[in-house]
Amino acid sequence: MKNVSIKDIAGEVGVSTTTVSFVLNGKAREKRISEDLKDRILHVAARLNYRPNQVARGLRTGQTHTLGLMVEDISNPFFARLAKVIEDEADRSGYRVIFCSTENREDKAAALLSMLKHRQMDGFIITPTQGMEDDLREMVGEGRPLVLVDRYFKDLATSWVTVDNYAGAYKGVSLMLENGVRNPVLVSLDSPLLPVVERQRGYVDALKEHGLPYDQDNVLKLSFPGDQEKLAEHISAFLRNRPGTDGVFFTTNFLGVGGLEAIRMLGLDVPVDLRIICFDDNDLFRIGRPSITVIAQPVDKIAETAVRMLVNMLSTKDNSPVHETLEPLIIQRESI
Repeated sequence: MKNVSIKDIAGEVGVSTTTVSFVLNGKAREKRISEDLKDRILHVAARLNYRPNQVARGLRTGQTHTLGLMVEDISNPFFARLAKVIEDEADRSGYRVIFCSTENREDKAAALLSMLKHRQMDGFIITPTQGMEDDLREMVGEGRPLVLVDRYFKDLATSWVTVDNYAGAYKGVSLMLENGVRNPVLVSLDSPLLPVVERQRGYVDALKEHGLPYDQDNVLKLSFPGDQEKLAEHISAFLRNRPGTDGVFFTTNFLGVGGLEAIRMLGLDVPVDLRIICFDDNDLFRIGRPSITVIAQPVDKIAETAVRMLVNMLSTKDNSPVHETLEPLIIQRESI
């Protein structure tokens, strides 16, 4: 289908393209265009299903009323919900959202970021990957409005919103220990990103606080897995070699899902053989049996806060860094 242009509308109405442009950009009164002519132009534009070229408009006005959203994995329930709420909140403020997933790959993240920048986004909400710091520092230097969510870089002067990952992990592991677990293992990601590091630190400190030794052999760190079946195999092999294990802390929900499959493969019973807690919630954890205790992030509030921060930057033209750390919620279910 042919894209309708301002020239098409002008030809049908019998006026200049300049007149049509003034009307479509809300300048009819300023340019003393009659109400009758304005209505005719808008009627023809609607009938022809005219859609403005946002990039071209952005080059003229400096605004496209679009935001770029980059998350780790849109299929992950945490990021899917985050994207949905961000989209809804942005819409209420008059912005549309273009979103994409990095799959935690540095090369893909760099390519997507370049694409979003060239599409003249007014602002950006980003869950950064490892190795993205230099690209983000360049954006800050260019004065681009930017908010990081879920994770951030300590040495980068950006706005961000996250949760207290350390406190959530510490409280979650402590809950297991207070319910009789004496040899909990950690299943996490092999990553230097701050949320991962802080969740691992919470596990270690909870053990120490309860008088239990930390054993590096009780920690499994996995690279970002794309295959759920292989993930389950890795976790089952790890658990099989630790017969004294009576509890598991999974630091992300997709690790938790793979872990439940591994536990089923091993024929273990939760919570009789193993007590389980996972950072981040998932519908499977809530409706499955036994239901899984989680350290839940306030996803809606994270999203709402990120949009509020970004819209405020855009309205005030002030990109001064603002930080907000939210508290996670322990939801105790049948697995503990």
